[in-house]
Amino acid sequence: MRIFGGHLLDQNLWHLNRYSVSGAFAVGLFWAMIPMPLQMIAAAATAILARVNLPVSVALVWLTNPFTIPPIFYFNYMVGTWLLPHQEPLGNVEMSLEWFTKSMGEIWQPLYLGSVVVGIILAAAGYMAIRLYWRWHIISQYKKRQQGRKKPSSS
Repeated sequence: MRIFGGHLLDQNLWHLNRYSVSGAFAVGLFWAMIPMPLQMIAAAATAILARVNLPVSVALVWLTNPFTIPPIFYFNYMVGTWLLPHQEPLGNVEMSLEWFTKSMGEIWQPLYLGSVVVGIILAAAGYMAIRLYWRWHIISQYKKRQQGRKKPSSS
């Protein structure tokens, strides 16, 4: 943590505001889609450098967990095969660590391309969704306050 030094004192890393949370969603969703060990460290480093909420970024990486990794990475692999010319999907896919390590030489290019593309799309969608939700929430709270002020007094 020494390499980040004073950067860890940045308020955006710890506060919940529109900028830090929407950016954290982008960071967390992107790194969740990348098949690599220590995704949380990559998400934390990116959150610190981008000055977005650190806990939200790291927590979102857990969207890919032992139960969700197989279908998510299979989808990413299929996206990669669709994007790469002359890349045919493997016919006999097993959801086991042994098959994965044995087949990595064949699947790594479409897997990583698909993962980066899906990660970028999810990051952009998550960022926009949080920004829109935050705006909607503020507007609805404002309207509730305005309606509360307009109630006629009973005299």
